[in-house]
Amino acid sequence: MTKKVLEKSLPGAELVEQGLADLAENRITDSALLVLIAAPRLKRLGIDLQERPFPLPHEHHLYDRLAQRLGNDAHSQYNSLIRRIVSYSRALEREKTSQPNDLSLPNRSDPATE
Repeated sequence: MTKKVLEKSLPGAELVEQGLADLAENRITDSALLVLIAAPRLKRLGIDLQERPFPLPHEHHLYDRLAQRLGNDAHSQYNSLIRRIVSYSRALEREKTSQPNDLSLPNRSDPATE
């Protein structure tokens, strides 16, 4: 994880934090699988995720775990978890794009910068 990338105030941050901790301990949990499902996007956003030898597809494994515990309610719980990780990713994207860049764009109204 890079500095301050895992912002705890973002929606779903607790799932990402728990998932990362579980992955660091090589535990297969719902949170760990959820982080693995979102791994490509999370990596692009600066979250350091090491490759893990967990079987693919992670989506099926998460759903199967939920179905074992929740039966018919697995579908709604699965969708809820996916919505939360997507919400976290979107919020992190917004936060990262709202921060000033190191490179400043030229001021179009200033003739000296054209």
